[in-house]
Amino acid sequence: MGRTWSERIIDMAHSRLRRVCIVGGGPAGMMAGVLLARSGIEVVVVEKHADFHRDFRGDTIHPSTLEIIRELGWLEDFLRLPHNRMPTVDVAFGDSRITVADFGRLPVHCRFIAFVPQWDFLSFLADKARDLDSFTLQRETEVTDLLVRGETVVGVVARQGADTVEIHADMVIGADGRHSITRRLAGLRQSESAVPIDVFWLQIPRESREKMPLFTGGHGSLISIDRGDNWQLAYAFPRGTGRILRAQGLDALRSRIAGLQPAYADRLDAITDWSDVHQLTVTVDRLRRWHRPGLLCIGDAAHAMSPAGGVGINLAVQDAVATANILAPVLWDRTPTPADLDRVRRRRAWPARITQIFQTHLIAGLYRDTADQALRPPFMLRLSARVPALRHLAGRFIGLGVRPEHPNSGHR
Repeated sequence: MGRTWSERIIDMAHSRLRRVCIVGGGPAGMMAGVLLARSGIEVVVVEKHADFHRDFRGDTIHPSTLEIIRELGWLEDFLRLPHNRMPTVDVAFGDSRITVADFGRLPVHCRFIAFVPQWDFLSFLADKARDLDSFTLQRETEVTDLLVRGETVVGVVARQGADTVEIHADMVIGADGRHSITRRLAGLRQSESAVPIDVFWLQIPRESREKMPLFTGGHGSLISIDRGDNWQLAYAFPRGTGRILRAQGLDALRSRIAGLQPAYADRLDAITDWSDVHQLTVTVDRLRRWHRPGLLCIGDAAHAMSPAGGVGINLAVQDAVATANILAPVLWDRTPTPADLDRVRRRRAWPARITQIFQTHLIAGLYRDTADQALRPPFMLRLSARVPALRHLAGRFIGLGVRPEHPNSGHR
């Protein structure tokens, strides 16, 4: 008979089998957990939800992440998942359709963005971890506090149903997203950047074989993500005006979206109530320090990203790979020191910061709410249409990022 979870927690506390506790089963937490476990490190990932199925999360798996999947020997399996491929990023402004990023010259095997529901991506990672004896995914387990000895974090306190458990570990990784409780409990301070937009997320039916540009600009901005039977839409609007838009009513919102994409007009009645519209208050922040003794934050817990460019998942995965590359060799021998933990920040902070600057400044013009009836594209888009080299440069920035990571051979 297998051991119960409580018995395994007791074993972890007394035999010290568990070396790393990861808080959060998102892209950063799952990838870091799998890579550390493949390296021979004992890992437990705690996830507060019962499954990965939550709508209105990022679906874009960029060429950089696909290359990591290939290097781990999983690409053939991954591409069996239902997905759509986008070899270029196209933007529509009125009658103009402009390619702003082209992945055709990237030095990788998959020169496209794969659209895969995030729950399928996370389930894929969980399946790859299932055969690893050193990996445990514990669902419906919500962290409520940190275990601290002196100044050092030595585990977490978690609520599991009506029970409270203590999970002892040699180090804790906070990968619990932009609203990270791990970050808050650790007392790590963040700074924020000004963000020009907020977003309404909603879904409408998709017609068979229907194709739409990823981004449509003009009087407001619209992102269309193919979810098979549905379009997942992100309607972006100037920050702080969500209350005004709600006061104007659903008909006004439907009219705005139909103005951007007239083909959607006959399906917007599928949005019957404001409960069908989910507002995302876009935050872009970053920790000044990613660690304290015994604890490290990565992914959105360390640097929350805007949805612009769909880079959030991929930066989180890059953080996870860097974390495993740097800390797995240390964990084979000893508990990481604060200096070891800070090596992750020093490697990953500036790529995240450059990307945030791109999100908050360079593409802000795409999200303006303009009444310009000519719907003239911003200057940078018009320039991109004329200079192919700019499209390939943007493809490299979006597709690979500033500093793409590769798993060490010990993970493979």
